[in-house]
Amino acid sequence: MRLNRDAYTAVALLTLCGVFFSATFELRPPMFGQLSSALWPRMILAPLALLSLGLLIQSQRRSAKPTGGLGSWLVDNVNPIICFVLFFLFIYTMPYLGMLFGGLGYVFLTLSVLGGWEPRRLVMHAAIALFFVVGMWAIFTQLLGVFLPEGRLLQLL
Repeated sequence: MRLNRDAYTAVALLTLCGVFFSATFELRPPMFGQLSSALWPRMILAPLALLSLGLLIQSQRRSAKPTGGLGSWLVDNVNPIICFVLFFLFIYTMPYLGMLFGGLGYVFLTLSVLGGWEPRRLVMHAAIALFFVVGMWAIFTQLLGVFLPEGRLLQLL
């Protein structure tokens, strides 16, 4: 078994998933409602553990790449870096744009950075962003009664 960077990451994630999953057994039962408090964390941890296991298996099949320093690392990881920058911009602008408009911008820009800037793709990215962000916003605010950040822009409209 070769241990490379991906293998270490996968083992760390699997360990965290195990620790967090065991911690869900200590959550108090809800005072109201039918669903257990541990349901949502377990629903997130199960796919994360499966993906981590897949990363571990994939890391053993792939040959090790030689490292070339900071410059080559930046080139290899430009997409994740841009996605993190966009996410932090989304969080930073949340008080101004709110969850709805900020989410639309974040999803559209992330899809465009990863998928390309051709006009046909931009229309598809806009449709995906509108459908999913507005849909999730409507489900949480209208059906579940969750208060999501409005932002100053929505208050002006």
